[in-house]
Amino acid sequence: MKKSINFEVVPLADEHEIFNTFPASSAPVSDGPLLDAYSNAVTTAADEVSPSVVKIDVLKKNSRGGREGAGSGSGFIITPDGFILTNSHVVHGADKVEVTLADGRRPDAHVIGTDPDTDLAVVRIYAPNLKPVRLADSNQLRVGQLAIAIGNPYGFQYTVTAGVVSALGRSFRSNSGRLMDNIIQTDAALNPGNSGGPLVNSRGEVIGVNTAVILPAQGLCFAIGINTAKYIAGWLIKDGVIHRAFLGVGGQTTKILRRVVRHFNLPIETGMLVVGVEPGSPASRAGLQEGDLIVEFNGHAIASVDDLHKQLTGPQVGVRSPLTVIRHTEKLPLEVVPEESPKAKAN
Repeated sequence: MKKSINFEVVPLADEHEIFNTFPASSAPVSDGPLLDAYSNAVTTAADEVSPSVVKIDVLKKNSRGGREGAGSGSGFIITPDGFILTNSHVVHGADKVEVTLADGRRPDAHVIGTDPDTDLAVVRIYAPNLKPVRLADSNQLRVGQLAIAIGNPYGFQYTVTAGVVSALGRSFRSNSGRLMDNIIQTDAALNPGNSGGPLVNSRGEVIGVNTAVILPAQGLCFAIGINTAKYIAGWLIKDGVIHRAFLGVGGQTTKILRRVVRHFNLPIETGMLVVGVEPGSPASRAGLQEGDLIVEFNGHAIASVDDLHKQLTGPQVGVRSPLTVIRHTEKLPLEVVPEESPKAKAN
């Protein structure tokens, strides 16, 4: 026997009645509770640092003596009395710089000093009620931690992008040709105009100075570690220039013959080949000659031109230092007294 099934027909509710089932709230909805930990970290860091970020416009004289715009970049306030850290390439060759603060003020500004070898510069402004950033210790960074970049890409002021620290200890060659060490690699998006702006951590502390991007690549951006920037900024504020030692020698990295490495028991397989010696320079007075192979300076193995650059720091100026070279079939110990770099003297 088939069982019958009874259907109860229920009339549809009136349209007005349906919508009244879900009454609209009269109170505004806050996004605060909806923010996850990542978003909260980015917004908190941006709120902390953005008031300290400035826009830097560079003016240069044209052929008729008038001033014209020559580009723009970013910077950030590092002291309450108006010192700003930025990139050297942002303000290099500027006849005048104009700084715009986050609140719209445009105080008087001038360049204190630049260091093309590390692509860092210090600008001074004169204005009250400035908020400096807090600086982190870039030696404590870890790959994968949050990195937030703040700057003015293409003139769009106070733009925030976020990513992670992709790698540490990168080397990057500056416009002067000198190798910059301990560079931070990040995938936080950078564009022209971001240069000189801060790279910050989730606590709103600056970990680096945004400096470069590899244009054909995606997510390959670089920042100078803030520990390097602290050192350079201190000397620029004090002296307006960075003092470095100078030998007066031109060279190139070259491979050492294996039998030479074994014969002299060298700890390296490459060295710096001397291709030129300036007359009257410290290198000339020390007896260096073209064709010499520098393998050691002041107790440190020299495997490349960059290794020698790393040793020629300010404290080496005027200090008699041992230098070891391979000349033909001899290993010769020499002594050299580095002088201050002519570039520093010129400044």
